[in-house]
Amino acid sequence: MKFSLSWLRDHLDYTASLEEICTILNNIGLEVESVDEPAKRLAGFRTAKILEASRHPDADRLQLCRVNAGPGFENIQVVCGAPNARADLHVIFAPPGTYIPGSDITIKAGKIRGQKSEGMLCSLRELGLGEESNGIAELSCTAPIGMDYVDYAKLDDPVVEIAITPNRGDALSVRGIARDLGAAGLGRLKTGLIETIEGKGNPDRQWKIDHHGCIFVTGRLIRGVRNGPSPEWLQRRLESVGLTPRSLLVDVTNYIMLALGQPLHAFDATKLSGNVLHVTHACPGEFLALDGKEYVLTGEDMVIADHQGAVSLAGIIGGQNSAVDENTTDVFLEAAYFDAVRVALTGRRLGVQTDARYRFERGVDPSMVRFALEEATALILSLGGGEAGPVVEAGKEPQTRRRATLRFERLKTLAGLDMDPAEAVRYLEHLGFEVADRDDEKATFLVPLWRHDVAAAQPLAQALSLSEELARKAAHHVNALEAECDLVEEVLRLKGLFHVAPVPLPPVGNAAAPSVLSERLPVVRRLCAGRGLMETVGFSFVSGQDAALFEEIETRERLVNPIAADLDQLRPTALVNLLRTLERNLARGLGQNGEAAFFEIGPAFGRNGNRTLLAAVRGGVTARYPGHAAQEPCWLDAKSDLMAVLEELGMPEASLSTTADAPSYYHPGRSGQLRQGPKLVLGSFGELHPRLAQIFNLTGRVAMFELDLERVPQPKVKRKSAPDLSSLQPVRRDFAFLAGADVAVQDVIRAVRMADRKLISDVRLFDVYEGDKLPEGYRSLGIEVTLQPKEESLTDQQLEALALAVEQSVQKATGASLRR
Repeated sequence: MKFSLSWLRDHLDYTASLEEICTILNNIGLEVESVDEPAKRLAGFRTAKILEASRHPDADRLQLCRVNAGPGFENIQVVCGAPNARADLHVIFAPPGTYIPGSDITIKAGKIRGQKSEGMLCSLRELGLGEESNGIAELSCTAPIGMDYVDYAKLDDPVVEIAITPNRGDALSVRGIARDLGAAGLGRLKTGLIETIEGKGNPDRQWKIDHHGCIFVTGRLIRGVRNGPSPEWLQRRLESVGLTPRSLLVDVTNYIMLALGQPLHAFDATKLSGNVLHVTHACPGEFLALDGKEYVLTGEDMVIADHQGAVSLAGIIGGQNSAVDENTTDVFLEAAYFDAVRVALTGRRLGVQTDARYRFERGVDPSMVRFALEEATALILSLGGGEAGPVVEAGKEPQTRRRATLRFERLKTLAGLDMDPAEAVRYLEHLGFEVADRDDEKATFLVPLWRHDVAAAQPLAQALSLSEELARKAAHHVNALEAECDLVEEVLRLKGLFHVAPVPLPPVGNAAAPSVLSERLPVVRRLCAGRGLMETVGFSFVSGQDAALFEEIETRERLVNPIAADLDQLRPTALVNLLRTLERNLARGLGQNGEAAFFEIGPAFGRNGNRTLLAAVRGGVTARYPGHAAQEPCWLDAKSDLMAVLEELGMPEASLSTTADAPSYYHPGRSGQLRQGPKLVLGSFGELHPRLAQIFNLTGRVAMFELDLERVPQPKVKRKSAPDLSSLQPVRRDFAFLAGADVAVQDVIRAVRMADRKLISDVRLFDVYEGDKLPEGYRSLGIEVTLQPKEESLTDQQLEALALAVEQSVQKATGASLRR
């Protein structure tokens, strides 16, 4: 929102400087984004007159101009290339040392094609005040010579631009800003509103409301208007805030909108058919708007229509079929109060952005509708003549005002302000809050209708299980508390946050002890990074189509109004994000030496509840080096990663078991789950299902795993003691067991351990062989057993006895026999 200081002075009587105004604006929450001071930006430019102009001797398109630019520059030569440079023309002159904002150069005296040039004759574009032109600016022949151009053009009016938060629609007008500044003590708010203009004659047409999005609408006919260019003061005021003047009628409606915050629209009355204007549902079809674009309307859109069809998209933009032009003499002015949600829905669907829509979406003052119409009428009559007809209305102006109670103690407990209650009441009264009741402890106010962020109670998403009475009470108390917080906020921003006494933070010693999960996360991150995995951070929301590939999606976890179409579903697993990341990186060749590996620690949602999940993926191929060919990752890599994490968290491999019931998005023959005991599932590992690999555009094998970090039990705290290290060398023996294809390897390993739990320190699988040398349905499992004697070296007899015990234990537990 932009405004000039002279415009602000129309609504606020003040003596403050520009710096003081900006300071107060920032203090009260209207953040200053920029300040444009033309007097500084255009310093040095002055008015001048060309005394004579002749052709440059060495350039056909250049002229030598003798210029009088006032004291010190009475008779100087300037080389100019403008085609309209001629004798007796009054121009804008830039002496040497002047900065040209439109061209980003500083003028220097010098020679151009051998001829001296002692300055520059400028166009408005070069001053940053206009569009591209074919020559230098031409001033009035009565323009004085040697006068500062800023003073001549009356540009010594700083323009301030402030940022407006979505809840402050009341600050989208110069009067709204003046009201806030006056309440902050910077000046006195002027009344400024004119008396009602009595209309002559009988109403020419009536309103009829057929759409719930229109609450109140007014209008009036003005006959005999001269719709020429706006006066210079009005054009300058609009140009100062970035609007291009069009014509008197259009400029007046824009001026009133910026001044009072109420959008208006001007129809050419001769182009309207019938004597009734309807605010109604649009007939499906195309609508040609004032911006020259055609919009396809639906029955949900709200339009203003005459007997032949839509003439305006209500609250957004008018139509070309009823637009005013230079031939317009009879104009019908419209001012209305439209529903913010209805305007927003139509505007977003059609993708049309206008100043009117921007204001209606954020809420306009319903009490300003009539006043804005009267102000616009008065301006049109004074600048363009004509005769105003009577005002016609439909609907009802909202009158109900919300009551909000402020307990004075909340200024201290909620905002940290020690202040006199009378001062707080005075601040709120200056903002338009009317005292309805007051005692020593609290005050109740009637909220002004223009403060939509305070005037309307916020809807609550209450549990369906609540009884009607309990839900009603809860809503009442919540709304009362919310309104009180708004009042405290208003007092706080006007008083100033710098008046809140600083309070030290609690001592570090009182901080809560870190959770088990927070202690684990750095450990897990270091381990994964050390194993070549790169950490990523993904959104918790993913595409509903992607989420459905991993779990049956639940409606309660889908966003009704997502920020993007592909971010509408809470993810069931972080693998959704990781697989998309892997797809993008492999497609662009961004992996390391052809391999890409990623992990993420983050939330997952679904039928298993909310979990903190560690997930990782590996894809591509490993680097080649002498003696080793490039290899794709496999399920063993995923299991190795997962086991390494669990071991780091204090879960030994011997305490875990593997089952072949991984989720359906894993490869059914190359995956598994790790469990502690029969019920506690810690994580899953394996290769991606080929069907999903095709959907994610991944070729080759993809290894991945998941680990529920919150399910991993805390290891038992053992009393620290000196390690029991043996002085004897360990002994390793290899066994080959012939086992059926249905025999689980972990069962064989467990049986080997049970043969002698004291002497056997480690058991691992080192080979699996299946071939024509074995009976059908069997495979050979190569098992390495590590024996660690404690007291004496093992004899051959002891080793043979142990080998027999291992053989018997495995055969008894699994039916596998020693391969001989």
